[in-house]
Amino acid sequence: MMDAEVLVLGAGIAGCSAALRAADLGAQVLLAAKDPLGQSNTAWAQGGIIGLPPEREGDSPGLLASDIEEAGAGLCRPEAVRLLAEAGPPLCRDFLWKRLGVPFDLGLDGEPESGAEAAHRARRIFHVKDATGLAIQTALTEAVRAHPRIEVLEGRMLVDLLTTPHHGQDPRQVYDPMRVWGAYLFDAATGRVASARARRTILATGGLGYLYLHTTNPAGATGDGLAAAYRATARIVNCEYVQFHPTALYVPNRPRALLTEALRGEGARLVNRRGERFMARYQPEALELAPRDQVSRAIFHEMAASGEPCVYLDLAPVAEHHDLERRFPTVVAACRAEGIDPWRQPIPVVPAAHYFCGGVLVDLDGRTSLEGLYAAGEVACTGLHGANRLASTSLLEGLLWGHRAAEAAVSEAREARPPGPEVLAPWVTPPESEEPDPLLLDQDWSQIRETLWNYAGIVRTRARLERAREDMGYLYHRIEAFYRGARLTRSLLELRSGIICARLILKAAQLNDESRGCHYRVD
Repeated sequence: MMDAEVLVLGAGIAGCSAALRAADLGAQVLLAAKDPLGQSNTAWAQGGIIGLPPEREGDSPGLLASDIEEAGAGLCRPEAVRLLAEAGPPLCRDFLWKRLGVPFDLGLDGEPESGAEAAHRARRIFHVKDATGLAIQTALTEAVRAHPRIEVLEGRMLVDLLTTPHHGQDPRQVYDPMRVWGAYLFDAATGRVASARARRTILATGGLGYLYLHTTNPAGATGDGLAAAYRATARIVNCEYVQFHPTALYVPNRPRALLTEALRGEGARLVNRRGERFMARYQPEALELAPRDQVSRAIFHEMAASGEPCVYLDLAPVAEHHDLERRFPTVVAACRAEGIDPWRQPIPVVPAAHYFCGGVLVDLDGRTSLEGLYAAGEVACTGLHGANRLASTSLLEGLLWGHRAAEAAVSEAREARPPGPEVLAPWVTPPESEEPDPLLLDQDWSQIRETLWNYAGIVRTRARLERAREDMGYLYHRIEAFYRGARLTRSLLELRSGIICARLILKAAQLNDESRGCHYRVD
């Protein structure tokens, strides 16, 4: 059994920020990462982070808050919006730029240059070319590795949160309130599970985009933290709100590479196969700069009307003002890898699952409904995004709530009295278990991903959702039985997380018959 004052699960911007802040406050921190440190969903983020330039630029926290709430379709939590609008941008500048030295693109005055993105009424986005997330993740990773009070465990996957009374060995603990005291962690290298005991635990495991057939997320985005929190009875909300990014590179039988929102912010146009701009038929006021859910639906309807498998993104207007290779090297490299010349031809694009707006409900300091458990980043629901996330808010949210969760956790950890090792049950591995059949795992994943894409995707109906819930209910029982009898592997644990999260999405979508933001019901 490992011990720490603060256990952080996940090593993206939320997890690393939380670990650094907790360690700065004097806590001994254990940071568990499913993949090698630096390989997180944060590193995939091409878009930027809100830096909010000075008032002379015509921007303000109030205007930013208004943009967030408008994109959130009336479901944003006002106090969370105000907090991010006021406290987030200064933290971005002070922590990421000044302390960690993230190399944001600079203007002639030596300050970070502010760019535009969809649904923002001001140029307030800081970028590092089109690889902002990678630059932030690299700086965070270096700082975490260098901090003397942070111990890093790589290749460790969350199996379950360690709770009392559920994992207590004294049956009288059944009368005690539910508390989280760490987690069971699976070591992919050894195949063993170990207990990590902590006074306070911060969940920062990221999203669940891989549950969908078309996604901009890496294969590790399987909702592990959300599923574990659900099993531990944490309160979870807004699972129907899955945001689809409008522009993912479309190449048949290939993973969908994200094409950053900043392209449309700098003037890129959406066209059909005939080269006609079509957004005016669906969003005549905002066109390509409408919120993501509206652009995604417009593309969906255009594809349905034409029978084409994709639409196209024309970068010619961007090339008139920018050196594409210098400003958007990631986009250019992704296109060239598929034999596409973005200077000479529009880029084929489709919408793809991108960001989960729901999650484990937290307060302004990252506290969940379970004592001892905090959450930050995509796994958490702060209420900031409401029914639809505004571009470039997610990195800032992860940074801000990572800091605030760490501050609350460290403050409250000092008063916590964790049960001794003899009170908490160790992980018990069944004496005989079969090797998971990879063909069965792949087949089950295919069913989950295709079902969610077809029945709980950009456009939903009652009949589709009912069919999907029936299918996933049967599959859940089959996977759970498979899990109970098979040897633990990362693939099996991810599959178990995936089916639980799929059912959470489907149930929430079926219960909500109001079209709002990302959740669009045609019936």
